[in-house]
Amino acid sequence: MRKNAATAPAAPAEILDPSGGANQVRVRAYNERLVMSLVRRHGSLSKAEIARRSGLSAQTVTVIMRALEAEGLLMRGAPMRGKVGQPSVPMRLNPDAVYSFGLKIGRRSADLVMMDFVGGIRRQVRRTFAYPMPGPLLAFVQEGLAELEAAITPQERARIAGFGVAAPFELWSWASEVGAPQADMDQWRGVDLEAEIARRVPYPVVLQNDATSACAAELVFGLGPQYPDFLYLFIGSFIGGGVVLNSALFTGRTGTAGAIGPLPVQGRDGETVQLLKIASIYRLENLLREHGIDPKPLWYSPDDWIEFGAPLEIWIDDMAAALAQAVVASASVIDFSAVIIDGGFPAWVRERVVAATRAAVARLDLQGVTLPEILEGAVGSHARSIGGASLPLFSRYLPDQNVLFKELA
Repeated sequence: MRKNAATAPAAPAEILDPSGGANQVRVRAYNERLVMSLVRRHGSLSKAEIARRSGLSAQTVTVIMRALEAEGLLMRGAPMRGKVGQPSVPMRLNPDAVYSFGLKIGRRSADLVMMDFVGGIRRQVRRTFAYPMPGPLLAFVQEGLAELEAAITPQERARIAGFGVAAPFELWSWASEVGAPQADMDQWRGVDLEAEIARRVPYPVVLQNDATSACAAELVFGLGPQYPDFLYLFIGSFIGGGVVLNSALFTGRTGTAGAIGPLPVQGRDGETVQLLKIASIYRLENLLREHGIDPKPLWYSPDDWIEFGAPLEIWIDDMAAALAQAVVASASVIDFSAVIIDGGFPAWVRERVVAATRAAVARLDLQGVTLPEILEGAVGSHARSIGGASLPLFSRYLPDQNVLFKELA
């Protein structure tokens, strides 16, 4: 499968006054995206608040907000009366203004969702499998999209912004860990997944790494606005992650920044192994088999796990010890304000994983280390699907990622 080459982040664009000239249209489009990103971050804002936070003139903000309201992208809230003057009217994003489709490809399942403008999942379909293969996966894309489209109106379909894909890079790697024949998984080599899907859907297609996509979802729809620099960890079939610096997603030279799975850590037996061999759901799957428990319920729904008893406790304890090493190693390199942990499991499992990781970190030698907060993710088990669906929205309705949440003091 072809991996998208990600370029290094460009310098933030300057906010200009759209007062004519060759750049007028471009600058106005940028300022419109800036206004929407501010409203998205804060939930609702008045014109005066937007002018203060963006540095745009009050007149420019008024023109932009009138245009966005006329297009149905913004909607008015209830007037708020102050001590003097006219009441201010907060504006918020219209959830029904824009929709997008998001495809998450995992090593045990695929999910296709329809998402609204504020990150809500409206509809979804799911397919489980022993391991992903190109033919069946592409068939699911067509069948799942047809099912979702059949449930929406022509007016809703006209507001679809695009089709985002969140998929692991190098799907053929670590085939043995998930019990897949290497010869079958090698069929992914050379597959241009973005192009193959684009030939099958009538919308613009955007592809990104699945963990990076989940990190983007946390940045925009989760805890991201509260933490300018954080390491994001998502525990799926394999663990992955993402890096946020200065309130912007940092993907690195090849698009794999934060791909923490190969990080060397010490296991229970003292041997050094890659983090993904401990902190991944496939490891729990193997533990369940060793205890004579059917692991298939792990993949039916990420929100409906049962209490698996001893195997789950062993998995959480071992994983927490490994995650603690990763947290300390990462904090030794970058002064993150937070490490956010999420995964393809229910909230009660996430809570136990985070609590165990905090406890494991406290047992390590922390001399000279400034620890970040260790937090539960706010987006949840569908972060990769939401992140995938967000990709078309980011490209059309938000400014450059490096100034996504840039505000004036």
